Amino acid sequence: MRYLPDDQITTYGDLAAMAGKPFAARIVGNIAHGGPDYLPWHRLVNARGYLAVGFPGGQDIQRQLLEQDGIFCDEFYHVINFSNIRWNPVITIKPH
Repeated sequence: MRYLPDDQITTYGDLAAMAGKPFAARIVGNIAHGGPDYLPWHRLVNARGYLAVGFPGGQDIQRQLLEQDGIFCDEFYHVINFSNIRWNPVITIKPH
């Protein structure tokens, strides 16, 4: 999560796959909803690009946090341009 660019989002499943556990999206969600505040958990969305129903404070708070990052949602809590701003760590993280 700390490498996630400010103007991009990722999904619970994407993050689980990056951790080597591609079927552990729910576990990622449980961790994210209680995770440390210094990580951008608000930029995690479901696989279809919708905001998390279980986000601490609700979807409206998640939407506000995303808007502060320049990421916007429609009235149904779907991230606008989801496929264009979905983070691809294979491209953005280069090995040392």
